[in-house]
Amino acid sequence: MENRRVVLLALMGVIAFLLYQSWIKDYGPQAAASSAPAATATETALSAGAGTARIHVVTDNMAVEIDPNGGDLRRVELLAYPVSKDKPDQKLPLLNDRDGHWSILQSGLAGTDHSYLSSETPLAAAQAHFDLNVSSNTLEVPLEYHDPSGFDVRKLYRFHRDSYIVDLEQTLVNHGDRPLTVSAYARWIRTPTPAADEPPFFHSFMGYGVYEQKPGINEYRFKKLSFKDLGKGSYESVQTGGWMAMLQHYFVAAIIPAQDDKLTFSAKPSSVVPGAFIGQYVDAQRDVAPGATQTFTTRLYIGPTSHGALDAIARGFELTEDYGVLTPVAKPLFWLLKAFHTWTGNWGAAIILLTLTVRAAFYKLTEAQYRSSGKMRQFGPRIQQLKERYTDDREALNKAMMDLYKKEGFNPLAGCWPMFIQLPVFMALYWVLAQSVELRQAPFALWITDLTAADHYYVLPVLYCFTMWAMQKISGQTATMDPTQARIMNVMPIALTGMFVFFPSGLVLYWVISNSISIAQQWYILRKLEREGRR
Repeated sequence: MENRRVVLLALMGVIAFLLYQSWIKDYGPQAAASSAPAATATETALSAGAGTARIHVVTDNMAVEIDPNGGDLRRVELLAYPVSKDKPDQKLPLLNDRDGHWSILQSGLAGTDHSYLSSETPLAAAQAHFDLNVSSNTLEVPLEYHDPSGFDVRKLYRFHRDSYIVDLEQTLVNHGDRPLTVSAYARWIRTPTPAADEPPFFHSFMGYGVYEQKPGINEYRFKKLSFKDLGKGSYESVQTGGWMAMLQHYFVAAIIPAQDDKLTFSAKPSSVVPGAFIGQYVDAQRDVAPGATQTFTTRLYIGPTSHGALDAIARGFELTEDYGVLTPVAKPLFWLLKAFHTWTGNWGAAIILLTLTVRAAFYKLTEAQYRSSGKMRQFGPRIQQLKERYTDDREALNKAMMDLYKKEGFNPLAGCWPMFIQLPVFMALYWVLAQSVELRQAPFALWITDLTAADHYYVLPVLYCFTMWAMQKISGQTATMDPTQARIMNVMPIALTGMFVFFPSGLVLYWVISNSISIAQQWYILRKLEREGRR
């Protein structure tokens, strides 16, 4: 019976892990719709600049295409991140409007009854191509438009060397004889296309994230808005400060307005592009007197979710690293993983060293678990005798078994608690290996050229199957089970291997090393227990 409990608990752990993985896919509460903001930021057609030559900007990190009609960001390629390992010259377009895919930034200046700067405003630039000079740390790209009705608008993008931050300044100059009321806005428009480098059986979050102010208090929380939930109802929050981001596996594109301003964040399905969604902010209204100028400044981040590099960008922005509820455990694990990588120069070697470290830290718990398992096997015949003696008296059987446990000095539940204590750590480590952009397309050795891709030669999954089988044989658990349970346990390594065939090789490497360590620890502890029993 006790062996059955251990087996069931182990199976429950696997099921809990898979359920948790499925829950992460849809993580993020559904928000209710509310009223529209005071300033009107009307969604405009996305094809406005289809026939207009674009402005090209190249920095050390980005290749950018800007539409002169409205100054929208239509394409941003991240030069340090190829789309795939096989196509190193094809860079990842985090923003893109080609082949029916929409992932762009629109921005502008809206009034209560008039649009001063929209995606239909024909802006002019001094040149068609801008390059970051080797002697400069910043590159400015200004665009302007003069409206004959009495106002000028300017949009300026400022790019920085060795940075994925882009400053966006939108300016209104009032040449008329009456005040103008204006609000700035910026929005991400995105179609929920599948992530290119997301393996089967692993689903990271894709949607919007907002750093939301809690109602009535000066505290904030990170809320995810999945496309699935936005299809059921729109979202809106009126607050001071905060930010909104477009999230996908490994990467984030964020709008970070001035943190002292009264802002309205909202998200909803697009009314222009079928299947697309909009996540936007609208700034507070400002009155621009005749002869006066008003500038709205917004920061953009368009880049990877690099560990430790996001903390200083904005309050709470590090939450986009997306380790979920296990972040307090995952972050120290990644810090240690990165330290091992600094030492070895190889992420695969770092995974092995981290696995060894974690298993060493839990050795005492593992010893307690295997000691309990060994004693249960040792006293199996005596327990079976008690079951046969008290077949029809459950209460007497339980009392006799408790007396046996007390006399021999062991607790059958001692083998269960170590597993549950270690489970959050192992699950956090799973998400570290699955979510860390630093491991994206990183090689290990020999045929493993990408730790985030599956092992196409199936060597690691086969090794996993063998180590799982060896763990069962050494423990001897299947020998004391009834035939049905034994068959389930014997099939389990094959079933899990079928799933691990599609898992990133870095994750499978972790499990192979972890299982190998478990085999060695189990063999040593059980032999030690046998020697103690012969004394």
